[in-house]
Amino acid sequence: MTDINHDTPPDALLLLAPGCPHCPVVLEGLSGLVKEGVIGRLEAVNIASRPEVAQQLGVRSVPWIRIGEFVLQGLHSPAELRQWAERAGSEDGLAAYYADLLGQGRLQDVLDAVRERPGRLTALLRLAADPDTELTQRIGVSAIVEDLAGSEALQAHLDTLADMARSDNDRVRADAAHFLGQTRSERAKPLLQTLADDPDPVVREVAREALESLPGPDQG
Repeated sequence: MTDINHDTPPDALLLLAPGCPHCPVVLEGLSGLVKEGVIGRLEAVNIASRPEVAQQLGVRSVPWIRIGEFVLQGLHSPAELRQWAERAGSEDGLAAYYADLLGQGRLQDVLDAVRERPGRLTALLRLAADPDTELTQRIGVSAIVEDLAGSEALQAHLDTLADMARSDNDRVRADAAHFLGQTRSERAKPLLQTLADDPDPVVREVAREALESLPGPDQG
């Protein structure tokens, strides 16, 4: 990813409304983080007075919070807000954010974010490379990779996929084989040929199917 400054605290935007029981809690938590310097600036918008802001952002319920590029909805404790503020601006933080979204079933939100900025795929592949990533998140990452099949954005991550292909974890190697096939790149062929002889039968099967999906030398 680019344009990351680890020394600058993130800014925050809070959308709230009269009668919202959770909004004062979130506002107090964010204000405390501003005082501590964990958040650089806080903008609070009352959507009863400024409904156009909610309309522009597609917000349907409050509290709605944006910290850096993390969008959070509903009640969050001061500790949770601090955690997200401290994660802002890092690849690990973005990976944790996407894992959270995928765990909530918000695949489309992640897909939209990656389509907008394909460099965010790096954070998603971090999830796939982690053996502890849950199945729900793995399925989500796979769906996004499939959406990017044959793209330059995915082909740019061949080195990352090569590292995954050398993992000690069978599931990670199987995912690597599938993703390598999705690159539609001839450059993935040597890696897949190695995985086609993997000790694990699932990895072998995925790799052999992926090999069949690759273009010929004159196409890749």
